This record gives sequence, structure tokens and C-alpha cells, in this order.
Amino acid sequence: MIRFENVGMRYGGGPEVLRDVSFDLPEGSLTFLTGPSGAGKTTLLKLISLAERPTRGAITMLGRDIAETPRTELPALRRRIGVVFQDFRLLDHLTAYENVSLPLRILGKPESAWRADVEEIINWVGLGERMHARPPTLSGGEKQRVAIARALVSRPPLLVADEPTGSVDPDMGARLMRLFIELNRLGTSVVIATHDRGLIDNADARELRLFAGRINQAAGSRWT
Repeated sequence: MIRFENVGMRYGGGPEVLRDVSFDLPEGSLTFLTGPSGAGKTTLLKLISLAERPTRGAITMLGRDIAETPRTELPALRRRIGVVFQDFRLLDHLTAYENVSLPLRILGKPESAWRADVEEIINWVGLGERMHARPPTLSGGEKQRVAIARALVSRPPLLVADEPTGSVDPDMGARLMRLFIELNRLGTSVVIATHDRGLIDNADARELRLFAGRINQAAGSRWT
């Protein structure tokens, strides 16, 4: 369960980017976050991924009251969240394989325990032949797929993705969406910010619509 109660968010002394945002997302749900540019989608994703704390209001997720959680415990919670950033945030000195395996290395698992899983997901996103390439040699779409594979490889209980299909062609976008859906069916809660109505209109998912920093509408999209 993710619960936001009257959440507000501002940066420094500026105006509130989010105002009185309240919603509940059940555990294991698939949710699209939509709205025009500047509506506050990226800020809301930062709150859900624990990259930021709200200025006011309450957030409950991963079984914790985030406002009451000591800062020293937040890194462990963040490791339970897979995040796909718009700017990829890959490490240029590491290969695609090494970037994807980072979450598993951080957990301290031996490579023998996860090598096959890393290779499988890299192949699934269509980068088997680029597995040992470094980010500076990859296209934007290839970098996006590496970032998605990295976020999914540890099968986190929560996945947060900011425009995950924005740098790939429609066929690959549909393929990646099927991966998100399969992960969701295995029990992972998935929150995806997108402008792509094709994804939304073809998915059995909730939709949270943001407008000017407020939840404008919560609805269920069509999905079969």
C-alpha cells in the first residue's frame, strides 16, 4: 500500500510544486501517472522513490510511515525500490552488464548467484549483443533499456519509472510494457509516469492524473 495524505512539496522558498495530494495505491497495483509538462509528475515520483521527503503531509509505503522513519534507515528502504530515471544515470566506466548488476552487487550477492538472471534480462530487452558495451557507445534507446533492466533485475517490491518508453520505438515500448506487466503480475507494485496514451489505453491499470500540482482525477484505464 502506498498512501499519500494531504502531501505538499516545495523546493526552498519557492511555490508548492505539489498541493494537498492524497491517494491510495494498493499493494501489487499497476498505476500510470499522467498530466501535462510541469504538472508535478517527476516530483511525485521522487517522493514515491524516497529521493525526497514532503514539505508537509504524510506518506506511508513499504509498511513504514516515511515521516517517522530515521534518515539512517532510508537507504535500506530505497534498495527495495527499482527506479528508471529519465536521464538514465548509468555509470560510463562500467559495461551494460556491470550497470545492470549493480543492485545485486550492492546487496552483496556472489556473481555466481545472479549472472544468469542479469544475462537473461539484458537479452530480454534486446541488448544481448551490447552486453559488454559501455554507455558512451550506446544510443539513447539502448541506454534506456539498460536503465530499465537495472531497475528490474532484483525484482523489487516497488518499481517507479519516469517516461520509460520515451527513447525507444513503439515495438520496443510495447515489449518493455509487457515486461512491466509481467513483473506486476508477480507481485511488484508499478508506478509509471508517461505521456504515451497508447500504453495507457491498452493497460488494465489505474491512472492518476496531475494538473498544476494536484490530483485532477483518479481512474481505471481499460487494460486487458
